[in-house]
Amino acid sequence: MQVIRPAGAPPEALAAAAARLRSARKAVALTGAGVSVASGIPDFRSAGGLWTVFSPDEYATLEVFHRDPAKAWELYRALGRTLLGRSPNPAHHALAEMERQGLIQGIITQNVDNLHQQAGSTRVFEIHGDHQHLQCLRCGTLVAATAEHYRAAEIPLCPHCAAPLKPNVVLFGEPVRQLAEIHAFIAGCDLLLVAGTSAQVYPAAALPALVRAGGGRLFEFNREPALSPAEHGEVEYLFQGDVGRTLPLLLRACAAG
Repeated sequence: MQVIRPAGAPPEALAAAAARLRSARKAVALTGAGVSVASGIPDFRSAGGLWTVFSPDEYATLEVFHRDPAKAWELYRALGRTLLGRSPNPAHHALAEMERQGLIQGIITQNVDNLHQQAGSTRVFEIHGDHQHLQCLRCGTLVAATAEHYRAAEIPLCPHCAAPLKPNVVLFGEPVRQLAEIHAFIAGCDLLLVAGTSAQVYPAAALPALVRAGGGRLFEFNREPALSPAEHGEVEYLFQGDVGRTLPLLLRACAAG
């Protein structure tokens, strides 16, 4: 594994990584919470993250929502307020530009914040759903979420059947979204950019190994190495540091080559 850091990146290694990306037949990005930290959205599991305040087992399961939606909405309001007004950062913009230039074919994200789309990415698979809509589990209605939904004390109700609405995000106990489409999309991927995630939450965590099993390569973008060779497969290049610096660094190297 070749390590590339923003400060003093070896020119030969950076040029070789850029050449690998430019020559890929089908490059895809897999992103996680680390991509959005610079936008002011803390990783749920980090110090000060939501899971340090709201136990997932107590607030974030489907069973809790059905049993006590008022309690579940304590978490949803906190999450909604965390996401309101956030803007894409250089990592989001770099990935959007990579797509515009044809360097990557799209993004699979574990994030629910819509920042990839705001940055201009057009092919985004949201494996954990999105926080821009509220969902009725009884009749399937989707309602656009507003700031008022996360400020009001009342539980929002479905306009069609009056059932309690929940954010259109995947709770523990719910199936993930678009998994069949994601597997079809990643088929033939020969380069996976794994950015801002330790790839520990399944089924997203299985995607790096799936790419490696098909003969593809892995680039990792994290502050510290997180992918396990035994679990995910060997990483060819580790871009170590803030993803808001390392993703633009690779993009600039592609342009320079």
